[in-house]
Amino acid sequence: MIWNEKIECATRDEMRSIQSKRLNDTVQRIYHAIPYYRKKMQEAGLTPHDIKSVDDLKKLPFTTKADLRDNYPFGLFTVPMSEIVRLHASSGTTGKPTVVGYTRKDIQMWSEVVTRSLCMAGVHHHDIVQIAYGYGLFTGGLGIHYGTENLGASVIPISGGNTTKQIQLMEDFGSSVICCTPSYALNIAEVMKEQGVNIKNLKLRVGIFGAEPWTEAMRKEIEDKLGIKAIDIYGLSEIVGPGVSCECEHQCGMHINEDHFLPEIIDPETLEPVAPGEMGELVFTTITKEGMPLIRYRTRDLTRLIEEKCACGRTLVRMVKCKGRSDDMLIIRGVNVFPSQIESVLLQMSEVEPHYLLIIEREGTLDTVTLMVEVQEQFFSDEVRKLQELRMKITRQLESTLGISVNVKLVEPKTIERTAGKAQRVIDKRLLI
Repeated sequence: MIWNEKIECATRDEMRSIQSKRLNDTVQRIYHAIPYYRKKMQEAGLTPHDIKSVDDLKKLPFTTKADLRDNYPFGLFTVPMSEIVRLHASSGTTGKPTVVGYTRKDIQMWSEVVTRSLCMAGVHHHDIVQIAYGYGLFTGGLGIHYGTENLGASVIPISGGNTTKQIQLMEDFGSSVICCTPSYALNIAEVMKEQGVNIKNLKLRVGIFGAEPWTEAMRKEIEDKLGIKAIDIYGLSEIVGPGVSCECEHQCGMHINEDHFLPEIIDPETLEPVAPGEMGELVFTTITKEGMPLIRYRTRDLTRLIEEKCACGRTLVRMVKCKGRSDDMLIIRGVNVFPSQIESVLLQMSEVEPHYLLIIEREGTLDTVTLMVEVQEQFFSDEVRKLQELRMKITRQLESTLGISVNVKLVEPKTIERTAGKAQRVIDKRLLI
């Protein structure tokens, strides 16, 4: 089923016309409403009249996560707070979250693109959709929730965790769709096996998974263990949340809702557009958002675009699975983590050295994080109690800052290898190729 055939099956000329009109309107609005953007455009020698079509997009300045941080919390909003009906946030590099504001119209648009995504995945109004993404400031839970209700399907807003209860509701309520991170889907499958649950007795048929990188091998494992079709969905809170793009049932790239989110692929070094079909950094311009539109936002995700019409009939441009990032951000259990966040915590503590090593592994289906950190010599004690207190202090502070649990291991000074070049702070042992 195609939710909005007129848009999702539009010709390239029709789509370019829609994008050009909406881009022009967006640039006009941000120029007059946001001093920060107006200054950036003036420094580039631009006025809104210079942006007439999508061909002029490359003239505009980029927006980065640092720009969002510098304008924290509401400096990039184009409307007064009286028109903002929802706030979401994600982790940033300094401990301050990246804040996003939505008007009522933004929420309606978000519901529309998520509904389209659900239809791409093969979800129908008679489905029972179990949402095991986190609810709250994270966009995953509520984003999928509103789109599901807009479709007319039934929602089970269980949020993440409590795996035994998740399985019970699947059995008792007859859930036909599960939405969560792919690693949590595998965790559910493992617990099912331990409990002796026969997946053939469940009504599950589709899983919509996102918020963290996952591989084709992981897809096959999920499909085999849960007996479902596993669909990849992509989103980021700065742009809107889930629903920016999603795979259809053919699983050959994620269709971008490009009438709302205008995509580009650039070379992350030169910042110039790459040739069609080449791998590069994904950049988005939001062309319908009211509360907080963004111009040429650098996602740091590496992918490529497919412009050919899909076998499903949709003509929306597709993006392949992201192959990595152009910065040092890590995605652990669906949470954005920067090494600089860890450094900021450690630098506040006089007992430790600013030398650490972050080791990320995948045990079974879940990511585990171990932090080795050096204790200053005068604080390194044979008293187990004192070291345990220090370890717990660091653990609590890291969990508060990062939003995930970390196994902290205290080591003696000069234990962690020094190098003449750039220090290796992270060892990621997960297989994400």
